[in-house]
Amino acid sequence: MKKYIYFLPACVAVVILMAGGSMACTNFIVTKGASADGSVMIAYTCDGEFHPHLRYMPAGDHGPDDYLEIKDWSGEIRGKVKQPPHTYAVFYLMNEHQVVIGETTFTGREELINPDGMLHYWWLMRLALKSAKTAREAVLVIAALVDEYGYSSEGESISIGDPNEAWLLEIIGPGAGGKGAIWVALRIPDGYVCAHANKARIGEFPLNDPDNCLYSENVIDFAIEKGYYDPDSGKPFNFHEAYCPVTPQKLRYTATRVWSIYRRVAPSKDWPADYHRGISGAEPYPLWVKPDMKLSRENVFGIMRDHYEGTDYDMSTGMDSGPFGTPNRWRPMNWNIDGIDYTWERPISTQQTGFSFVSQSRSWLPDPIGGVFWYGVDDTYFSVYVPFYCGNNAVPRSYAEGSLDVFSWDSAWWVFNFVANYANLKYSYMKEDIRKVQEDLEGTFSALQPTVEKTALELHGKDPKLMRKYLTDYSNSHADMVVRRYRELGEYLIRKYNDGYIQDENGRPQETRYPESWLRGVLRSRPGQFRLERWEGDSLETNLPY
Repeated sequence: MKKYIYFLPACVAVVILMAGGSMACTNFIVTKGASADGSVMIAYTCDGEFHPHLRYMPAGDHGPDDYLEIKDWSGEIRGKVKQPPHTYAVFYLMNEHQVVIGETTFTGREELINPDGMLHYWWLMRLALKSAKTAREAVLVIAALVDEYGYSSEGESISIGDPNEAWLLEIIGPGAGGKGAIWVALRIPDGYVCAHANKARIGEFPLNDPDNCLYSENVIDFAIEKGYYDPDSGKPFNFHEAYCPVTPQKLRYTATRVWSIYRRVAPSKDWPADYHRGISGAEPYPLWVKPDMKLSRENVFGIMRDHYEGTDYDMSTGMDSGPFGTPNRWRPMNWNIDGIDYTWERPISTQQTGFSFVSQSRSWLPDPIGGVFWYGVDDTYFSVYVPFYCGNNAVPRSYAEGSLDVFSWDSAWWVFNFVANYANLKYSYMKEDIRKVQEDLEGTFSALQPTVEKTALELHGKDPKLMRKYLTDYSNSHADMVVRRYRELGEYLIRKYNDGYIQDENGRPQETRYPESWLRGVLRSRPGQFRLERWEGDSLETNLPY
């Protein structure tokens, strides 16, 4: 008999933060008919103040008595799960069959958290990837696991994709001492996209369409028993109304992100702000929408870097963005002045992102080449998405090591974190330097991809082992190159933007004035303080000594 201990994915750290009241994460699902190249794409930002570690788990064969020890984030053993005869290789959150999983926590009714359940959502994600060859299989694996071992997390929305389909699974616990979980899963129609961000999104669903909808037997009866749904009301059952009731604050925090994704992919449609502003009676946004045009991978990168630019909620404008237009707002998000509650906007791209990815599952290529896991660390706006293939069997050291409590130039996360944080000193200027390097690196990956994959295809037919080495070496060497470039970028920014000056091409420090709009705001807030009186015949001397 063997026992196994799998690592916990880095998003476990987010759970610790959420215990202090902070929800996190945004997901965007693109079906193959909605993508420009026919791939299924899942985009996921795992948001929270933590240091992620990129991991690879090899496939394995197991005996009838082998089991897996389940530990929580503190190392306490919660129980053990029987191993299947064979488990698949997993590159972080994509397995060798191009199945990929992301999530967002919607919390829901907190009385339904079951402390007696064994499996938190991150274990369900990991175990599903180890056992499922398709997205549908992953849904069924998760359902079987919670039936047998119990579910212990809050409400979760889980995105699952494979080369042909994409599903959204929403799950919540039965409360202390309960059995199993309450859940529903829908297949996203081909040609459509779906977004979710810390709010349950599934409303009404078909009860007799197993090709497109799966659900737990108790999903409606449990809601009736708890008083969450009245069948005599004449209204059809709605999952998110029953299990994730809304407040204006929750809508502001969650639905604004969904609204912004939809207004970008389908600008031809009317996307009123009423719902995400918490206006009573406003119509919720649809679960899925058909985009105006098919989306490229680069389109999805851009969506995950959104701060509501160009809208009334643009976080890079206004006094709250400071003199240099930073879209970042420091926690806490909520505050009260004179008895009135206020909140900052919560964008898709946030400085608190630990890692993010945009996956591509491609049905026309062999699995080791078809699955691409475009992975980045820290703030999506300044991160670089590096291509890792699901056929890779090792990760670069700089993405696999490091800790939140020790700064290190050897850690990819710390390097990107430094660049993003330093940019806040003069954001509107520095972002141009950073995005230039970012675009150069990601453009290089896009240009190399056809040649890299052509070579990999040739090797796949001749020497699959060599093909895996080739892809792994390509990804890891270029990931290391990205970290070196950003380390150099960080050092360049320190030199160029020193003491409030901006060095010119000759290395000479130049003064830069604050924007007039911001200066006018300062004058309104402190009238008269900065005004300089002039005597008759006096001229203003600007070149004063230090």
